[in-house]
Amino acid sequence: MTTIIRHRAVVPLAAAGRRFDQTLALMFPDYSRSRLTAWVKAGAVTLDGAPAAPRHLLRGGERVQLEAELEIEVASSPEDIALDIVHEDEHLLVMNKPAGLVVHPGAGNAAGTVLNALLHHDPKLAELPRGGIVHRLDKDTSGLMVVAKTLATHTALVDMLSRHAVERQYEAIVLGTLIAGGTVDAPIGRHMTDRLRQAVRDEEDGKHAVTHYRLRERFRAHTLIQCNLETGRTHQIRVHLAHIGHPLVGDPLYGGGLRLPKGATAELVGVLRGFRRQALHAERLAFEHPADGRFMQFKAAEPLDLEILIRALKEDAG
Repeated sequence: MTTIIRHRAVVPLAAAGRRFDQTLALMFPDYSRSRLTAWVKAGAVTLDGAPAAPRHLLRGGERVQLEAELEIEVASSPEDIALDIVHEDEHLLVMNKPAGLVVHPGAGNAAGTVLNALLHHDPKLAELPRGGIVHRLDKDTSGLMVVAKTLATHTALVDMLSRHAVERQYEAIVLGTLIAGGTVDAPIGRHMTDRLRQAVRDEEDGKHAVTHYRLRERFRAHTLIQCNLETGRTHQIRVHLAHIGHPLVGDPLYGGGLRLPKGATAELVGVLRGFRRQALHAERLAFEHPADGRFMQFKAAEPLDLEILIRALKEDAG
């Protein structure tokens, strides 16, 4: 499945002296600069009827013709998997992902993912990078994700995420009783010996990562907190909270195993033993709509397993 796109335009006189690839990105903002550059190199974009190098300096007034194929970007198969879509328009959709559902195919998860479900929901998403997925949630993290439905929206959302212009708020339950909120500003990179894990690294080996957290409720041996991401690194909240000595309840990679508080009620012991995923939920997502600039805000209620855990913690504390 391919779509042919055709555009004709005239280089603005104000672009005189600018590079061809830089100007194309301004003239055709629906497409990423890397995609446009690839088309230029492939001869799919001409300048006054002839190919030109990406670094070619313009004089202004040249005729630009773009004719290219939007080829399939993903090869995964559509699968009829139910999606909890909380908003959808012609540009994007917002979904509430359940815990246990992998976002993108990978080693050991070739099918049964959010991507497979999205391709069944809208086959044209196969023409977009990663099927329109612009950010991920871990398999066992529940909550809100935004997905692009057009190239223009995909380009805009990726840019917004890089500029930290998308508000992402999480609810989490951690081990231990925090006294106050705070900020973890610590670079994150792949663990030195365990390829499945991330870790706090020094600035040379890690990527800049910042997590803000605030207290919501303290229990006898746990704390309910709110986390807001300033950056979006792999496993960021999980790594940062473990780094300060308060890992997420149920986290199989960073939690250090099951810990039962002394004197816990039988109900809490049963709930903690049965809670087999990290207690993390992406509860709020907010951003300006890429197409018209209106402010969009979405909230997802606690899933049942988190609701039961919080109730058990409250009763134990009481």
